[in-house]
Amino acid sequence: MGSPLIVRSDLEAAELRRLARRERDGRVAARLIALANVLDGMTREAAARAAGMDRQTLRDWVIRFNAESVDGLRDQPRSGRPARMPEGQQATLKAIVLHGPDPERDGVSTWRIVDLCRIVEERFGVTYREGGIRSLIKSLGLSWQKTRPRHPKADKAAQERFKKGASPAR
Repeated sequence: MGSPLIVRSDLEAAELRRLARRERDGRVAARLIALANVLDGMTREAAARAAGMDRQTLRDWVIRFNAESVDGLRDQPRSGRPARMPEGQQATLKAIVLHGPDPERDGVSTWRIVDLCRIVEERFGVTYREGGIRSLIKSLGLSWQKTRPRHPKADKAAQERFKKGASPAR
């Protein structure tokens, strides 16, 4: 068995407990309390059990705490599943959405989720369900706010005259 790992002592146990009370992430708070218990003289095994972790896990957190202080106790971001569409195709899709549909070519006057699913499958060869397209659109920084519909044959001049209170031309 090797020598026991020493916890850095620049922060006292009371300070670690104070930080744990203010911490929003419960996992980080539990790690802080476990370290505070160790600094107060509790055995590593008892401190780990009180925090709901294994002794070896507590040792790993001590190493990270010694190296990076409290920031070392936070979970590292995970990569997650890779995107089905590369960034270039996502940028192209965003441009398509921002440009809007051509009623003659696309057959619709405004984009709907099902239309975007069809467009993505036709142009990029990737199949998405409706929920997946919603998530993709949101990750591209777009929202589903629609503009007020306008008839393509609307007379703008007549609308402006009406807004100004003039009687409509007959």
